Amino acid sequence: MPLYRDEAIVLRTHKLGEADRIITMLTRHHGRVRAVAKGVRRTTSRWGSRLEPFTHVDLQFAEGRNLDTITQAETLTLFHAGIGLDYDRYTAGTAMLETADRLVHEEGEPAPQQYLLLVGGLRVLAQGDRLPRHVLDSYLLRSLAVAGYAPSFEACARCGLEGPHRWFNVSMGGALCTTCRVPGSATPSPETLTHLGALLSGDWDTVGGAEDRTSRQASGLVAAYLSWHLDRNLRSLEYVES
Repeated sequence: MPLYRDEAIVLRTHKLGEADRIITMLTRHHGRVRAVAKGVRRTTSRWGSRLEPFTHVDLQFAEGRNLDTITQAETLTLFHAGIGLDYDRYTAGTAMLETADRLVHEEGEPAPQQYLLLVGGLRVLAQGDRLPRHVLDSYLLRSLAVAGYAPSFEACARCGLEGPHRWFNVSMGGALCTTCRVPGSATPSPETLTHLGALLSGDWDTVGGAEDRTSRQASGLVAAYLSWHLDRNLRSLEYVES
């Protein structure tokens, strides 16, 4: 039975039989992987706690016909320690895990940029130096950009005319000039569009200086943009405080 190793972030788990679990994870080299962890629900399991959501692990897998099997697990980072005891961080982190699970939907297809974005985002979130809302929105925008859905916050998303522009439409890809404006477009404040651009580029000085109403309006647009490209709402976003 061929073996291979990889690093991973555990995204979610569900029960299998009486003692096993199926672990869904995002790996560095193999993309999204689902694998069986045998016996991890028993109280005597030596490494069941290493295979919980938010855990950054080094794993050994045995290839299987339908699902691979996890044969070894070594903890690299327990992000849950810095995230799980704070409601805002936990809900933001859960939304990040669900986004990674949705955006990397082809199993076994390498997605190294998405993996590195998730590890970096969880690390910043666990440190607690920045507002969870800001960390989440920045991660969502960057992961969408890596997936090929980069929004435009300055140039018109339709004709390319340099802005700033007054209108914003999620289905059109971002900011729109007066000529390209379509019905149903939002009219965010100029400060909100600047804040969104800073979240995407990682300009944390600008992000940190935003007023609360600006970051709230930005969060609403990020959530709408994400839902449009995922074709459905993210369940975990319902619990993120706006």
